[in-house]
Amino acid sequence: MADEKWPFISAEKSLPELTTRVIIIGIFLGMVMTAANAYLGMKVGMTVSASIPAAVMSMLILRGLRFKDVSILENNAVQTMASAGESLAAGVIFTVPALLVMGIWEDIDPLQTFIIAFLGGVLGTMFTIALRRVFIVEEALPYPEGVACTEVLIAGEKGGSGLIAIIYALIIGAMYGWVVEGLKVTKKGVHSVFEFMGTKFYAGSEMSLALLSVGYIVGLRIASFIFIGGVLGFGFLVPIFGLLHGFPSEPSGWNSATMGEWHSGPSYYAVWSGQVRYIGAGAMVVGGVWTLWSMRNTIFTGFSKALNFGNSSEEQSVLRTDKDTNMKIVLMVCASILVLSFLFFMSNLGLLLAIAGTLFIAAVAFFFSAVAGYIAGVVGSSNSPVSGMTIATLMFTAALVYIVGSIAGIDNSTMMFGTLMIASVVAVNAAIAGDVMQDLKTGNMVGATPWRQQIAETIGVIVGAAVIGPVLLLLNRAFKITITHCESSNLKIAESGGELYDCSNALLAPQADLIGTIIESIFGGSANVEMLILGGLIAALLVWRKLPVMSVAIGVYLPLELSAPIFAGGLIHYYITNVAILRTDGELGEKPSKPALKAADEVTSRGVLIGAGFIAGESLVGVLIALLIVTVGEPSEWFGIPQLGQFPTLLFFMWFVGVFVFLTALSLPKKIVSLGEETLLIIKRSSLKIYDNLLVKK
Repeated sequence: MADEKWPFISAEKSLPELTTRVIIIGIFLGMVMTAANAYLGMKVGMTVSASIPAAVMSMLILRGLRFKDVSILENNAVQTMASAGESLAAGVIFTVPALLVMGIWEDIDPLQTFIIAFLGGVLGTMFTIALRRVFIVEEALPYPEGVACTEVLIAGEKGGSGLIAIIYALIIGAMYGWVVEGLKVTKKGVHSVFEFMGTKFYAGSEMSLALLSVGYIVGLRIASFIFIGGVLGFGFLVPIFGLLHGFPSEPSGWNSATMGEWHSGPSYYAVWSGQVRYIGAGAMVVGGVWTLWSMRNTIFTGFSKALNFGNSSEEQSVLRTDKDTNMKIVLMVCASILVLSFLFFMSNLGLLLAIAGTLFIAAVAFFFSAVAGYIAGVVGSSNSPVSGMTIATLMFTAALVYIVGSIAGIDNSTMMFGTLMIASVVAVNAAIAGDVMQDLKTGNMVGATPWRQQIAETIGVIVGAAVIGPVLLLLNRAFKITITHCESSNLKIAESGGELYDCSNALLAPQADLIGTIIESIFGGSANVEMLILGGLIAALLVWRKLPVMSVAIGVYLPLELSAPIFAGGLIHYYITNVAILRTDGELGEKPSKPALKAADEVTSRGVLIGAGFIAGESLVGVLIALLIVTVGEPSEWFGIPQLGQFPTLLFFMWFVGVFVFLTALSLPKKIVSLGEETLLIIKRSSLKIYDNLLVKK
C-alpha cells in the first residue's frame, strides 16, 4: 500500500465522528465484547482481538438501523470503544481470579474488580497518548492488526460480502453453543482413556467451534505448537508418571459412560492436574522471562523513544489528523489515577505497601505501556507477550512486597493480596496499551481525529471496567472459575452438608490458576517444585531449539482436549490458504506470485471474519446460559431432551466444521486442479516444512 493513499479521509475534510449514536452503540458493543472475551478467556486462556469483529458489527448496526450519512470515522470510533473492553478483559481475567485460587476471595468482588480495571485501563490509555506520535508518526511502526482493521473498515465503506458472512457465522455459532452448552443435546467433548503396557493413554477433543476458530485465527504454526505441548503433557508425561508412580483409584460408581462429565477420566485427570500441570507452569515462567529477554533490544528502543518524547517539537500541528489530547490534561489524569491507586491500596494494604505500590505502578506501568505499544507495532497486539510481561511483573511485585512486608511485619495473606492487586493494575495497563496503539494506527490511516478517538478509547475502558466484575461474578456462580477454586469450595460445602458443585464444568482460567500458584509458592505455599523445575528445563530446551516456548508451555498447561480443536483450526487455515495459492499458480512454490498471495489473503480474511463470528456467537451464548443458570435455572432441564452419545456428538460437530470450511471456501478461486491432487501436494509440502522447522533449523 502506497503511503500517499493515507489518510483515507484527508485532514482538510471533516466528517461526523464521536456522535451520540456512536457513543451509545460503542457502549453496547463494548459490553458485549467484554463479556464474550471474558468467557472465552476463562474457558481456554486465550482471547482474540475484537477490533475487526467490532468494526463489522458497528457497520451492521449503524446501517441496519438505517442511519443517514454514516461515516467511516464513526465506524472507527465504535470499534475503538468496543475493542477497548476486550483488551481490558484480557488483563483482568489473567490476574484477578487468582484471588479465588489462593482462597483470599470466596467469590468475585465486583467493586474491587472494577477499581483494578479502571485504574490500570485509564492509566494505560493516558500513557499511550504520549506515545502515539513517536510510534505511529515518527517511527511509523507497521501495526499489522491496525492495518487489517483499516482494510475492513474501507471494505465496509465500499460494501461487500464480508458483512453477510459474519452475520451467518454469528447466528451459527450461537445456535451451536445453545444446543451444546444450553440444552446439552450433545456432549461438550469426545473422550477415551484406555490401558496399554501397564499405564493409561488418552484420546479425545473438546467439540467447540470457538476453539476451532481460535486455531484458524492464530494459524497453523502457533496452533501446532500448542497441540505439541498438549501431546507432550497430557498424552506423554501423564502416562509416564502413571507408569512410574501409578494412578489414583477411580471414584466409586464411575464408568466410561460418564466420560463426558469427567473430561478425561478422574484418575487420569488427577495426575495431570496434581503433577504434570506444574510442568506447564514452570515452562511458562521460564518462557515468559525468556520472551522479555529476547526482546530486550526492542524494549529498550521503545522505552528510550518514550522517554525522549518530551524533547520533540512542541509546536501544535494545525492538521485535524494530528491533534492529540492536551498533554496537561493527560498528566492531570495520570496524577489523579496514582492518587486513587494510593487510596485504594491504603484501604486494603496499609500505608507502607500503599506508598511502595503506587510508586512501583508509576514507574513500571509507564515502562510496560511503552513495551506493549512498541511490540504490538512490530508483531501485533494478539502476539504481544502480555502473559510473559504479567509473570515478570508478578516476580518484581512479589519481591517488592516481600521486602516491604517483612520490614513492616505484614502477614503472608496480606502480602499475597497486595502482590496480586499491584500486579493486576500493571497487567491491565499493559493489555490495554497494545490495543490503544493498534486503534490509533487504524485511526491514523482512515483519517480520524486523534483526540476524539482517545476519548472514545477512554469511554470504552470505563465501560469494560464496569462490566467485567459482574460478568466474572456471574461466570463463577454458574460454573466456578478454576477447578482449584471449585474443589476448595466443595470441601467447605461438604462440612455443612450442602449440594456440591460439578467441577467438571469449571472454567479453567489457566493464567489465573498459574499466577495463584506462583504467588503461593513465593510466599511459602505448597508448590510442586520438582515439576516446576522440570518444566523450566523443558522450556530451556525449547529456547535452545528456538521454538515458540510460550505456545508449547500453554499446551502443556492446558488439557489436550482443548489443544486438539485449536490444532484442527490451524490445519484448516493452512489447507485453505495453500489451495488458494495452488489454484492461482498451479503449483506450491517457495515464492508464490502476487495474485496467489492476494487470493490467499482474501480467503484468510474471510475465514477470520467467520471465525470471529463463531467465537462471538458461542461465547455470548455462554454468558447468556450463565445468566439463566443463576436467575431461572439450568436450560437443559426445561425440555428433558436426552443427551446423545459420543459418536453422534462427533458427527454433529463435524457438520458444523464442514459449514465453517464451506463458508470460508466460497472466496477460493474457482479453478480446481483436482481435489485429491491438491490434498496430496499440500500434505507433501507441510511434511517437508515440519521436518525443516523441527529437525533442521535451530
